[in-house]
Amino acid sequence: MAYIDRIRECSVYDPSKYVPFMVGDVCVGQIETETVAYLREHTDVFWVSDAAVHLQPDLDGFDDRTAAFAHVTATLRDDGLIPGWRDEPYPVGGAFNLPPLFEMERASVPLFGVRGYGVHMNGWLSRGADTLMWVGRRSLSKPTGPGKLDQMVAGGQPAGLSLFENLIKECDEEAGIPEDLAAQAKPVGTISYMTGRAEGLRNDVLFNFDLEVPDGFTPVNQDGEVAEFMLWPIEQVIEKIQNTEEFKFNAALVIIDFLVRRGFVPADDPDYVDILAGLHQ
Repeated sequence: MAYIDRIRECSVYDPSKYVPFMVGDVCVGQIETETVAYLREHTDVFWVSDAAVHLQPDLDGFDDRTAAFAHVTATLRDDGLIPGWRDEPYPVGGAFNLPPLFEMERASVPLFGVRGYGVHMNGWLSRGADTLMWVGRRSLSKPTGPGKLDQMVAGGQPAGLSLFENLIKECDEEAGIPEDLAAQAKPVGTISYMTGRAEGLRNDVLFNFDLEVPDGFTPVNQDGEVAEFMLWPIEQVIEKIQNTEEFKFNAALVIIDFLVRRGFVPADDPDYVDILAGLHQ
């Protein structure tokens, strides 16, 4: 399977099946039309027009909105609409660099099509002319992508932490990487995608980092979220992405971005331009 096919798997989006989710005049998400019927029941939190779902205007402050969402998402969880509850607050706003309008439970982000943010870090090293990459296998207890292959370190961006603070935290929890080594990670850009999945609309931006680790370093999971780590030649990583579906859908995109930047995807690849565009939707 070509790289572009992996990218297309993360581009399953039909705008006719969604309506905007508005807070005042700010669009903060997109909600499937099938979900709107459930939200109509919560008139203290939402009002539904012909064109959009709106947060009630009398919920006009951060605390009021957050409290209202805590109540309604707990009800939706009990109704089976929000699987994989995490008890993690997630900031919601009009843009990443703007103050959040409220916070919501992280597991509810796809149901409301809110833009999600995360950090992903490729752990790699060189042996002579060879490039190797550390690959993690997600725990079977993970609410999303159990047992799938993933970056050495990856995690959602929570409320209250900077990107780099979150990366350092995830490096410790997921791979036991000392802070002085984790601090050497280099920011290398973002990828973004919008795709409908069982849990709702994944409308995500991932901040990507590369960390060249010493030969001889071995990651050790600390929080039970990674079942095992493998150090693979980059050719084996490529084979897994091209010929299997073992990688978590967004982890595959992060690695494709790495392969492009490191010259493993030639510029005369017939899909080269589409690959670059597809990584930034």
